Amino acid sequence: MPVHRRQPSIEFLEFMGVVKENGNEQTSIPPVHTPLSYDYVLVAKTMDKQEREVFKMQTEYIEELKKKNLKVTKIIDDDLVFYGIQAPKEIFEKYRYLLKVSDACNWSSDQNIVPLSTRIRIVHFILNHTPIRSGEVLRDLMKMKVFEAKFCLHEKKKQRELKESWARWTACLQGQPINAVRNYFGEKVALYYLWLGWYTYLLIPPAIIGVIVFLYGLAFFNSSPLIKEVCEANIVMCPLCDKKCKVWQLSDTCTYAKVSLLFDNNGTVLFAMFMAVWATLFLEFWKRHRASYVCEWKVSDWSEDEEELILEIVNNVNCEPKTYKHSYLRSTLVLICVTAMILVIIGLTHVLVVFRVIAAVLLAEGSWEFLSTHSNSGAMMLGAIFHYFIITVMTRVNRVVAMKLCEIEKTRSFAATEKSFTVKMFTFQFFTYFSSLFYVAFFLGRINGHPGGYVRIAGKWRLEECHPSGCLTDLFIQMAIIMVLKQTISNVFEFTGPWLHRWFKKRKTQKLQRKCAHCYLKDDIETKEGAELCDNCKLRDWGSNYRLNDVDSFSLFNEFLEMVIQFSFTTIFVAAFPLAPLLALINNIIEIRLDAIKMVTLERRLVPKKTNDIGVWIDVLEAIGVLAVIANGLVIGVSSDFVPRLVYRYYYGPCVNSTATDIDCMVGYINNSLSIARMDDRNLKEFTSFQMKTPGGLNATYCSYKDYRSNEDYSLTPQFWLILAVRFAFVILFEHVVVICKFIAAWFVPSAPMHVKNDRLFDKLNRLKEELRSCEV
Repeated sequence: MPVHRRQPSIEFLEFMGVVKENGNEQTSIPPVHTPLSYDYVLVAKTMDKQEREVFKMQTEYIEELKKKNLKVTKIIDDDLVFYGIQAPKEIFEKYRYLLKVSDACNWSSDQNIVPLSTRIRIVHFILNHTPIRSGEVLRDLMKMKVFEAKFCLHEKKKQRELKESWARWTACLQGQPINAVRNYFGEKVALYYLWLGWYTYLLIPPAIIGVIVFLYGLAFFNSSPLIKEVCEANIVMCPLCDKKCKVWQLSDTCTYAKVSLLFDNNGTVLFAMFMAVWATLFLEFWKRHRASYVCEWKVSDWSEDEEELILEIVNNVNCEPKTYKHSYLRSTLVLICVTAMILVIIGLTHVLVVFRVIAAVLLAEGSWEFLSTHSNSGAMMLGAIFHYFIITVMTRVNRVVAMKLCEIEKTRSFAATEKSFTVKMFTFQFFTYFSSLFYVAFFLGRINGHPGGYVRIAGKWRLEECHPSGCLTDLFIQMAIIMVLKQTISNVFEFTGPWLHRWFKKRKTQKLQRKCAHCYLKDDIETKEGAELCDNCKLRDWGSNYRLNDVDSFSLFNEFLEMVIQFSFTTIFVAAFPLAPLLALINNIIEIRLDAIKMVTLERRLVPKKTNDIGVWIDVLEAIGVLAVIANGLVIGVSSDFVPRLVYRYYYGPCVNSTATDIDCMVGYINNSLSIARMDDRNLKEFTSFQMKTPGGLNATYCSYKDYRSNEDYSLTPQFWLILAVRFAFVILFEHVVVICKFIAAWFVPSAPMHVKNDRLFDKLNRLKEELRSCEV
């Protein structure tokens, strides 16, 4: 027998600490005997006479299973009835044969053996596609409370091994045993953790560089002429709201200007370019690692649709294929509904804008001096918290709407339903999370008008203004609050929710006897085919699994969605928040173990699914990578003050016509970026004499505001149009340069290593030769 050669990509991941595999561990799943505790368990409530119809449906469903030669064992425990389901060997032999003759699945690792993970998947499919006479399947019966729960069973021995090597907090900085996860939970879960581990590892460089960019801004705290100009300015600024707000000194916002410089400096431009290329390299290297593992697992050509067709035949030899259908009417209806839903979400962003405007006015007119002075900052923080509340509510609404739209589409298979649901749910969630951020990034302070011509909501409330130091700090605060709230609160609920649920269920149920010595030995040694536990030990095992939290087909989807949304935060507006990769890195180190502990100890076992990719998520991630280039280009070119500073330095600053070397070229920038509104202007009727009274008690005859307008007629100055032209030129140049870099990076890194391609080539050649030899014999 030739010695199995490990893929270099896998060895690299082991060396870097992303995964932790034993050198002698089998990558192919070992054969198993009939499980001691059955393939699947159904749970129902004991019925009384009033529920005779429900009992009849329950009995009819169990009889239908028995007709398919499934062994059903019934055990009653107080008010619960447990049905243990065990499939005969013939079903799995049929599945194995159909795999061999299929087009796409015939080279899989399941060709010669049927591991327990595959047994569970087959039985799960049969249970979900066995109707009773009236047409209801298991999903309908669960809704009608004919059955309380359905689940596959945890294997105690492997569960303990996973706890020791993976599902514990002390393993946070260790690699993941991906092969062991695959053997227990299936390829789909294993690929999720492999992707998450690689993503977390690759966050280390951007996290370090993000901190360096942050420290770069910190280094210029005391020496920056921009901060000095703000902190030492004697400039009177126009009131930020009507009636109660008074003029204020620009120097009062010295701290705000310092915070702005931490994130709005020259380093953020290079960092944004780096992150765009990083996103491409991350995805390209992920494709290589995925290809190495799926080749090792012999599932490179696996087709979920084809396996579903095989399972249909295994379940019912006389089944009819689900034909491909397309309805323009249904597609149009779905498109209209998706558009309407997106408009509703954007409408909520408008509600958020109105909330912030009204909150700013109420805080400014309040009796608390501190809140009155910092009304805009307070309104911005309240808006971020209100935005998080909207996200929490809309997540539930989005899920329901996405599921209903999938039902309207009438997709052909579960794989198609999952893909359709993923695209719709992510689209809704993306707009829910980012609509408000897009407003802050690209509209805040740009559509509010000017003294004498302010834009108002319902003719009453003025829109918000940006700080003279720029709008990027508003975007940073909004992102920081949402990211921190989302990661901390969701992680706390994600762990404590299942733990408390299991604890309450444990308290409600009676304590079962300890496992008898005879069954304990059976559980720890290789057992003969057909060996079983006693009824008491079965009940103990089934009851402990029943008390765990429920899972469904979309449980893994929730984890993926959370991480992809985080990836969006990390890449799309990273120019405004260089610390986002650091927060993501810290969160992910915790998230991997939290999800592992939850899956292994707090939740029922997920039905193992076989696949060779992360599905439509790879397309979503690539779309985010492209959007990140556009968004970061616009953030630097439009939202930040990078371009106005550049124009001032080389066109309006003191260094343009001066030969002096001892002067900083940015001196006078803040004053240059402000315009003046005079009280003696007849068109200016917005400010009262009360508002124009300075903190020192003097009456101000004019005030300044951030804009490039004429002091006489408020028309836009030539400097405004020059800056606008340079902004557009920068955005176009930035995006073209970064996109070219992305394409070069994608071309330079092949999506599959040559070792993988050659291994697949030789494997197929050897298999074909074996088939030919067997025919000749």
